[in-house]
Amino acid sequence: MLWDKPKCMVCDKEINEDDVVLVKMRYPKRKGFTEIKAYLRNEGKFICEACYKNKS
Repeated sequence: MLWDKPKCMVCDKEINEDDVVLVKMRYPKRKGFTEIKAYLRNEGKFICEACYKNKS
């Protein structure tokens, strides 16, 4: 499946592999899920490290 790359919800910068990010999401009700990338992409909102540092 082709997905759009995740983007920072503050600055709209594309998140690349090995970037440090923070993820805003609800704690999952289910346990034992294995597709972490798919779950984060569907349920999470990403904030890049630069935007997080500027906000703090």
